[in-house]
Amino acid sequence: MRIAVGSDHAGFDLKSALAEHLAAGGHEVVDLGTDSPDVSVDYPVFGLAVARAVAGGQADRGLCVCGTGIGIGIAANKVDGVRAALVHDVTTASLARRHNDANVVCLGGRITGLAEATDAVDTFFTTAYEGGRHQKRLDEISQYESSRTDPAETTVGGTGDDHERQQPSS
Repeated sequence: MRIAVGSDHAGFDLKSALAEHLAAGGHEVVDLGTDSPDVSVDYPVFGLAVARAVAGGQADRGLCVCGTGIGIGIAANKVDGVRAALVHDVTTASLARRHNDANVVCLGGRITGLAEATDAVDTFFTTAYEGGRHQKRLDEISQYESSRTDPAETTVGGTGDDHERQQPSS
């Protein structure tokens, strides 16, 4: 699998260790930066770079790391077609893939230890998307991305899904 990786300075050490681990596991790793933990840089630059690589087909999946994983994930999710998920452990990594078909995994270099991050990343890159009832929800996100039309405006009432569709309150 071709994996784009990126981080800010706070995520550099964890990103580097995970990139090395992924390469040792046979993955092709494309490191989009940053190149040092010593120079403060802005996480959006690197989250967007990873997301663009995934959305553009230059990478199959992505890995983003900043201090908490939150900011870089927010940035990555601004790119249409990217489903970046902040994970903390194997459970959240598995669910991100199984239920959300996440294509970018985000971690916090100041939050998640190397052993736990390694296990989470291994789980993320080996877990398949389940589809089924989850696909409708991803289709709603894709619909919004392509038309900027709120799916709640076009889908009202029961859907035959496992629960009734709820409308947000105004």
